[in-house]
Amino acid sequence: MASNDFSLKRTLKLRHIVILGLAYMSPYAIFDTFGIITELTDGHVPASYILVMIAVLFTVFSYRKMARVYPTSGSAYTYTKKTMSSGLGFLIGWIVLLDYLFLPMINAMFTKIYLSAVFPSVPGWIWIVGMIILITGMNVAGVKVAVSANMLMVAFQFLIAAIFVILTLRTTITGEVGYFSLDPFYSVSMDFSTVFAGASILMLSFLGFDAVTTLSDETENPKKDIPRAIFLVAFLGGIFFLAVSYIMQSLFPDLSALAVVSPDLEEASPNIALYIGGTLFQAIFLAGALTACIASGLAGQTSGSRLLYAMGRDGVLTKKIFGFVHPRYATPVYNVILTGLLACSALFLSLHAATSLINFGAFTAFSFVNLSVIFYFLRVKKDKTYTVGSVIGYMIVPFIGFLFNAYLWLNLDSSAMTLGLCWSAAGLAYLIYLTKGFTKAPPEIDFSESEAS
Repeated sequence: MASNDFSLKRTLKLRHIVILGLAYMSPYAIFDTFGIITELTDGHVPASYILVMIAVLFTVFSYRKMARVYPTSGSAYTYTKKTMSSGLGFLIGWIVLLDYLFLPMINAMFTKIYLSAVFPSVPGWIWIVGMIILITGMNVAGVKVAVSANMLMVAFQFLIAAIFVILTLRTTITGEVGYFSLDPFYSVSMDFSTVFAGASILMLSFLGFDAVTTLSDETENPKKDIPRAIFLVAFLGGIFFLAVSYIMQSLFPDLSALAVVSPDLEEASPNIALYIGGTLFQAIFLAGALTACIASGLAGQTSGSRLLYAMGRDGVLTKKIFGFVHPRYATPVYNVILTGLLACSALFLSLHAATSLINFGAFTAFSFVNLSVIFYFLRVKKDKTYTVGSVIGYMIVPFIGFLFNAYLWLNLDSSAMTLGLCWSAAGLAYLIYLTKGFTKAPPEIDFSESEAS
């Protein structure tokens, strides 16, 4: 069956997109990284969140502009391609794939970690494969199924997180550990280099606002709702992460206090849950963690399959496979299955290696989206006028966003750089093959193919 006989359906409203973005961000991300970032920043996790929120808000400004101009799937890939060059757009799309293709794998890893702790006699690969089969089945069934499931799972996560915050506040006020102060935001002993390093890791928590741009082809009013969803996901997620990190840091302001309940930094949050709420709440907390893994993996696979669809429809990847939409389910089933198979790399890759790849892809994408706004104004926009407002909106603000993201990119560890550059080199090699040594341009996206049938 020809791949262009069917297309994605415009069925998503603003609330659906926001929920999917929040699910992609995963409210539980704050709990997974708290112990590690506390050690790295010496008790200044909220300060790192402030820095990353600054970078995110500048970048959100750029994403909103580009989403209005190019309301179609592809995200940073599309924006770079249309404002700079086809070849560079392909490379950015290739690098952005790191975010989407490896996120389900990371969530599969977390699923194994949580369930293996409860059922140590069960082989870990069973949890990995089972989780991947579950999210792949839901994504094949249709985007509405994925969104509906995510609405329930995100609501459950926020409920557990709210209980966690209440119990933490109660323990801080009435217990022997912790105190409220401004030290988590700034103190004389604070090392800004480590705070920036912490921010470079915490950027992972904010990838949801980027993911919603890949749903433009399935949104009823993408020019209006995608920009609004970008801001809402980033703002709501940022406020949540900042508030919860401050409350947790107030209870355990330094590593000596954190060691009271958890010598293992990666297991800090479940042990804090045990400390503040007992065995019952720890079990409920772990149930929320598993829900977060499934929701984030489901959303990541949804976005990754749509980005592959955009590149397949474009002809950059094989159109018969990557541009195919199932006539019954109206989903890019081949892409969904492929992302599921790639997630099975959780069986042999390390969590650190996968996280490093996502960090590299995220900062590269965010940097080039900011640059795309500048290039759009200088090279593409036909009715531009050089006023104070236009210069600030199209040049100064995006450039500041670029500088923030570039600096955080430079703060990545050596493994992230090595793995990311190797992946980029592979993409460059494929681009050379695709363009026959740059003698022809990669094919352009035909946006009319993305309209709902």
